[in-house]
Amino acid sequence: MANSAQAKKRARQAEDNRQLNAGQRSAMRTSIKKLQSAIDGGDKEQATAAFKAAVPHLDRMARKGVIHKNAAARSKSRLNNAVRAL
Repeated sequence: MANSAQAKKRARQAEDNRQLNAGQRSAMRTSIKKLQSAIDGGDKEQATAAFKAAVPHLDRMARKGVIHKNAAARSKSRLNNAVRAL
């Protein structure tokens, strides 16, 4: 447990950031799941729209350090290939 005032403040900040990151990560995963369901349904227009909505989520999470930048790039590449294969 934190004893100093500085450590207590850092613990509070870490918890706030953890909750913020969890919500943003959940939104990112939701957008990916919507895209995946559109791909599974075979609807190219809906999949394209969902891809355009999912890419900014991935980029934002990579920029903020929630996910690694290469993981975001890999996900975008795989999702784009799946959309183009429709």
